[in-house]
Amino acid sequence: MLIIGIAGGTGSGKTSVARSVIERLGAEKVTFISQDNYYKDHPHLTLAEREGLNYDHPLVFDNDLLIEHLKQLKSGEAAQAPVYDFTSHSRFKEKTVELKACNIVVIEGLHVLSDENLRAMLDIKVFVDTDPDVRILRRVLRDIEERGRSIQSIHDQYLKTVKPMHEAFIEPSKKYADIIIPEGGQNEVGIQMLSILMEKYF
Repeated sequence: MLIIGIAGGTGSGKTSVARSVIERLGAEKVTFISQDNYYKDHPHLTLAEREGLNYDHPLVFDNDLLIEHLKQLKSGEAAQAPVYDFTSHSRFKEKTVELKACNIVVIEGLHVLSDENLRAMLDIKVFVDTDPDVRILRRVLRDIEERGRSIQSIHDQYLKTVKPMHEAFIEPSKKYADIIIPEGGQNEVGIQMLSILMEKYF
């Protein structure tokens, strides 16, 4: 099994790169995992308290569970990934996504390269490097259209946690990458190169 981790800042195009590669190879041949579904659950907190958490810090992810699922996949067993609801900042209680044990597993997320134990599970480490202005514009559109956020809340969160956490953890994690893909899903050459590497495992 080949496990590929794709990291990068918010709005960098991580998901676009992952999905473009998977589309080229065939969705039935690749297991896709979003680190976003592994945000830790905080059922004991009120909605207001959950809204105040720092969701851009690496420790906000349940990487122990993610690593456990990767080990299950490597042993040939399917795993049940949680599903995260960004409007309530909690996991759906009775909803999961089945992860099948394919020859290739692609994980994408902000902090895929920030955690030493998670990095150790990866065979190929990718960092998607995109201009900060482009990233913030993409995030604004996504948070308004998909997550029901206001411009003011996006602005406040960006200055309070997104930018500082990017500078402290995400940007430094680039040094662990085997491959750096500038401009995300717009980089056809980078996507083709990664696809060719992965095809060898079919």
